Amino acid sequence: MSMSASFARVVALIGAGAVLWRRRQGESPQPAWGATPQIPQAKSQGAIPTLKMPTARGWKPGEKPTAAPGLKVNAFATDLDHPRWIHVMPNGDVLIAEATQIAGTPRSVFHYAMQATMRRAAALGVSANRITLLRDKDGDGTAEHRGVFMEGLSQPFGMALVGDTFYVGNTDGVVAFPYSAGADRITAQGKTLVTFKPAGHWTRSLLPSKDGTRLYAGVGSLSNIAEMGMEVEEGRAAIYELDLAGGTSRIFASGLRNAVGLAFEPNTNVLWTVVNERDGIGDETPPDYLTSVRDGGFYGWPYCYWGQIVDDRVPQDPAMVAKAIQPDYALGGHTASLGLCWMPAGTLPGFPDGMVIGQHGSWNRATLSGYKVVFVPFENGRPSGPARDILSGFLAPDEKFSYGRPVGVTLGPDKSLLVADDVGNVIWRVTGV
Repeated sequence: MSMSASFARVVALIGAGAVLWRRRQGESPQPAWGATPQIPQAKSQGAIPTLKMPTARGWKPGEKPTAAPGLKVNAFATDLDHPRWIHVMPNGDVLIAEATQIAGTPRSVFHYAMQATMRRAAALGVSANRITLLRDKDGDGTAEHRGVFMEGLSQPFGMALVGDTFYVGNTDGVVAFPYSAGADRITAQGKTLVTFKPAGHWTRSLLPSKDGTRLYAGVGSLSNIAEMGMEVEEGRAAIYELDLAGGTSRIFASGLRNAVGLAFEPNTNVLWTVVNERDGIGDETPPDYLTSVRDGGFYGWPYCYWGQIVDDRVPQDPAMVAKAIQPDYALGGHTASLGLCWMPAGTLPGFPDGMVIGQHGSWNRATLSGYKVVFVPFENGRPSGPARDILSGFLAPDEKFSYGRPVGVTLGPDKSLLVADDVGNVIWRVTGV
């Protein structure tokens, strides 16, 4: 048997064995959602964590996600290369960051198996490293114009425009570029404002403050639970605040394993984020979450989760556990909630004020979760009720393949919601019927 065939067999055995182990445990917990979730007690998965991910199939002509009643969905743009994040410019130009995770050297047989699984699911590969510009010139809800806005970047993700400066969140730092209103392309040399450690959780989301003086950036951990030591995690698992005038940066909040989407609740001007929690202790344990973010706040990683529930796999620091803040709203276990934007009442018919969340979908539980776009209503600056689906149908009913995986979400220039689908290579546009 060849080495590649041997590895393939290991991959299959790890995946099947882990799922079978979970089934024999009889665990089929209720989804952990909302402000007061029921979080099952942690269960060790032993030497073989669950490894399950659908094959990336994509959308055939005429196929599309399922929109909630009263809504409809169309493809705003197709044939992109792993579109992850969306930014709408003041003139209505829609910018798409195209990038993907890059494989490192496998550290173990399981790590090799995980990489093979991720490749099959189109979650690992060659990164396009560019930002594409889309324009809907005739207002029909489909982009007729497409061009390269920037290229030669380093796994770009977050984007922000403040005045005449365009900021890009590369995996290794935030870079500022001069921008002229309505420009089709940026080719000027950028200035690095802050450097970050790359790899691991590689996405770097960006969000400017309302007054344009500060920029917030999410930086995820390198590992699951700091299993390679805290030294390599220094400066990670945090949200940064950049002072644009002073050219300085600081950690605004920490203990956030992988804080991706960032959004302000406009009535209180409080910063919110969605966070991907740790793996290996259960299908719903702990849940990913949506939370407000306090200046100087610590949210538990890696020592504890959902407030002060200790993770006994991690060497403990009681003082850090004692100050861990409980998140505001659980989003289900391993849903990979990545995208986040505020959606005012009336943007989509029947939806009040609230947050839209792009759930990329799980790879590490017996029954898959996520693979949809959801909405959490808000009142008085807080989540106020159960989540509702906006888009679903990204995952086949038998869980063997995915048509797509939603990531970034943002408001379109025409009272629509735009959704990046990095497996379908589509930008979806959601409006009222």
